[in-house]
Formats: sequence, structure tokens, C-alpha cells
Amino acid sequence: MVTGQFRRSLPGAGGTTARYGAPDECHRTGPPGGAPSAWAPLRIAAFRSLWLAVLASNIGAWMQTVGAQWLLVDEPGATTLVALVQTASMLPVLLLALPAGALADTFDRRRLLIAVQTFLFLVGLVLTVLTAAGRMPPALLLGLTFALGVGQALTLPAWQAVIPELVPRPQLQSASALGSISINLARAVGPAIAGVLVAQAGVAVVFAVNAASFLIFTLVLLRWRAPRRTGGDSPERFLAALRAGGRYARHSPVVRRILLRAALFIVPGTALWALLPLVASARLGLGSSGYGLLLAALGVGAVAGAVVLPRLRARLSASQLLLAAGLVFGAALLVVGAVPRPVLVTVALVPAGMAWLTVLSSVNASMQLFLPGWVRARGMSMWQIVFAGGQALGALAWGALAQATDLVVAHVAAGALMLAGAATIRWWPLREVGHLDRAPAVYWPEPHLTLDPDRRVGPVLVTVSYPVRPEREAEFVAAMQVVRRSRQRTGASRWGLYRSGEQPDRFVEVYQVPSWGEHLRQHGGRMTGADRAAEERARALADGEPEVTHLLPARPD
Repeated sequence: MVTGQFRRSLPGAGGTTARYGAPDECHRTGPPGGAPSAWAPLRIAAFRSLWLAVLASNIGAWMQTVGAQWLLVDEPGATTLVALVQTASMLPVLLLALPAGALADTFDRRRLLIAVQTFLFLVGLVLTVLTAAGRMPPALLLGLTFALGVGQALTLPAWQAVIPELVPRPQLQSASALGSISINLARAVGPAIAGVLVAQAGVAVVFAVNAASFLIFTLVLLRWRAPRRTGGDSPERFLAALRAGGRYARHSPVVRRILLRAALFIVPGTALWALLPLVASARLGLGSSGYGLLLAALGVGAVAGAVVLPRLRARLSASQLLLAAGLVFGAALLVVGAVPRPVLVTVALVPAGMAWLTVLSSVNASMQLFLPGWVRARGMSMWQIVFAGGQALGALAWGALAQATDLVVAHVAAGALMLAGAATIRWWPLREVGHLDRAPAVYWPEPHLTLDPDRRVGPVLVTVSYPVRPEREAEFVAAMQVVRRSRQRTGASRWGLYRSGEQPDRFVEVYQVPSWGEHLRQHGGRMTGADRAAEERARALADGEPEVTHLLPARPD
């Protein structure tokens, strides 16, 4: 092995200094006056224009879903085919979200969004023309729906990663709630418009409006000038970026818990969305307009939920909110499945919409608050995998169950599963992350090596030697476990803490990084303020400065 060595001084001890992000990105849980207004992000012009464009796109997407489902209602095997519309639209997110997140973290997000919206416009145009010509069999319809899902899979991580660049950190919760309002308002408005257009002009017109929504989003993106990304570091290679994103989630208990809570709600909750067209037509005897009214009730509940959510957050913890929302949504599933009266079902859907928004906005905001900027799109893509995968697979499962039994059994089973999932909050609570400092912290000095290694050289072995007094050993070892997770999240593929046999008071941290370039990224901005605080706690227990050595692969001449 070839070695290079330097010594690091403790931050604040006359050595290195930390560079943090802009003031809006630094740790704050809210403005001095209390919780921000639910509408505060809309005062920011860039966010407002893009949010309106996304709203138009969401309305078009829901119109397309309603049109596609209504086109299949009279086909043989309609119960399965209608559920497959949602599966076809969500399955691409399950398959492509992580690569899409890597692309969004690697390339210019604005250009990526423009290219994808152009693709979606072309697919929507083909869908419109073939439907108008009467050449739209179920298999082709599902195939084009899948293509639209591919575009959405590429859009979602990039858009989610852009939001923290548009609004200050204290407003992320409100921005997330506005995102849920956009989706649920689209569910209220889109199906209602689609129902009228299907009755008056036909499904092809619905598909045309959806295609136009992609064009509107493209035009807004062309007018928006995204801020330049700071830092001169070269973009990550695609496969390396994929591995880094997976490694971050694997070694982040907070991310894993957020995804678990999302899955426990989405899988049973998707039964409502997947089977509601059949409930409207088969159990309640409603037409397309009546189906739109049911979705409008969910949208009204979502908007009402967004209004009251800031006040609820001020009084309840995140876990308490999820528990209440799970109980409400579970009860609504039971009512929708068991009560054959349109008025009662419509009334039950209003609190269901509030509960849906509460869970999705809370989970989404927790992810955005916790994820550092360098891996945000990849982290949000994992949230999208759970969100879309839970809906795609859940819709298929609930549709199959309804086909094998009936709609009542499917809804009762989903409601029972929802209530059971809500009860697990006692053992698996949603962790509070608003107090964590996720701002970039560049506090390691540049490594000064005798050699000048290529960035692709690897793996690289880093050793950090700490002198520790006997009375502090146990506390030091415990503190280093937090450091271990930090190292593994930001690049280390292996980590270990050892004690010197020759010098019992000396502990040696050893971790392996896939390449020299990957280690330089640890130096250059992957660490956050929380990572720095964890490292400082461990170093404060050492008796003197740690010594760092970099070991590079020894290549034969």
C-alpha cells in the first residue's frame, strides 16, 4: 500500500473553519413568530409559477386517469383492467425512480424537466389521435399509460429536489402541504372536468387536455432561470451516483423509518383510489359525474386539511398526526365499502381526504427536511418508489381481491390493515427531524499528499487514530457509532473501530471508500452540520488531535 498522511485540527481550535449554506438552509424549525402560514411559499414568485404549472399538469393527469378508466369500464374483465390503469401509471415510478433520482442529482434539473415534459406531450398527442380515430384497444391504452408513467417517474425526483431550492427551510412543511393540495385539488377538479368532457365531447378531448398540460409546464420551465449549482466539483458518474444513493438510505435509520411509515399507510390506503370508480358505478349507481363528485369530496377534504395542518402540527407530534390520520382513513375505508348510500360515502370521503394529505405531506416534508442537498433527489426517489410502488402493487392486489370476492370484502380488508398499521406507531414512531442541522458543512481541510492520485483510484483506506484516556473509553466508543453512520452515509463502504495492541490508549478508526474521488466528495460538501456535531462529540473525548492517514492501492510498475 502507498500512504499519504496529514493531521486534522479540531474545528474552532485555530485550524479549519466550517462553511455553511445560505441562511435559509441553516437549522431552524420555524420563524420566530411561530408556524409559517400554509400559503406562505406562494408569495415566492418562482415557486408560485411552477406550482401552478404542476397543478395544471396534475389536473391533466387525473383527467387522463379518469378517461382511461372510464374507457375500460365496459370491457370484459373491467374490475382488473380499471385497477391496472393505476398500476400502469405507477409501476414505472417503482422501476425507474432511483435512476431518475441519480439523473436529477447529476444533471441540470431544469433541462431534464424540459426534456421529459416534451416527451410526455408527444405521448399525450399520440394517445389523443389514436383515441379519436377509434384505435385504442385496452392493451395499447395501458401501454401508453405506462409511457406516461415513465415520464412522471423522471419528473418527480427532479421536481421534489427543486422545491428546497425555491423556498426557505422553515416553509418546507407548507410547501409539501401545497404539493399535496395540488394533487388533491387536481383529484377534485380533474375528474369533474373529465366527467363533463367525457359526456359532452368524448374521451379523446380529455386526453388532449392532458397533453396540453405538459406543454404548459414546458413553457413555464423555459421561462424559469434556475440558480447555478455552487461548488466546482465534477458531476458524479451515473452508476456511482446510484450506489451512493442506495448506500445513504441503507445506513440512515431516519430515512428507513420514514419509508416504513409511508408504506404502512399507502398500501391499504390505495384501495380507496383503485376501487372508487367501481364503487361509484357498481355499488352506488353513479355515472361519470357522480364519480367526479366523490373525488371532489376527497379534494375538498385535502384542501381543508392543508388549512388546519399547521395548527395541528403545533399541537401534535408527527407520530400523533399519523396515528390520527390512519384511524380516520381506516374508518373511511370501512364506510365506503360497507355503506351503499352515496350521501354517506361522500361525507366519509371528506375526512379521508384530510387524512391522506396529512400523512403524505408529513412524510414528504420529513424526507425533504432530513435529506442533504447532494443526495436529495435520490432520497426523494426512494420515497417515490414506496409511494408509487405501494399504489401500483396495492391497486393490483385490491383489484384482484375484489374480483375474487367483492368490493365490500376488499374495503373491509383494507380498512382493517390500515387500522393495524396505525397501531404500530407505538413501536415505530415517525422521528422528528426539524431540529437537525442538514446544511452543508465543509470542515475537513484539503488532504495534502505526497502523491497526486487520480480520482478514479480506489479503493481508498482511511485511518484516523485517536488517543483516549481509560475513563473515557466507553463513552468514546458509543460516540463513534454515530460517526460510523455518518461515514457510511457519505461514502464509506466498510467501517471499523479498533484498539491498538501496542498502545491500549489509542483507538484507530478505519474505513474504506470506493475511490479517491468519492473521498474528496466527503471533504467537499457531503457532510452536514449534524455530521460535524457528531464528529466533534467524539473528538472531544479524545486526548489530543487525531492523526489521519490515507492508504492508496499499490500498483506494480
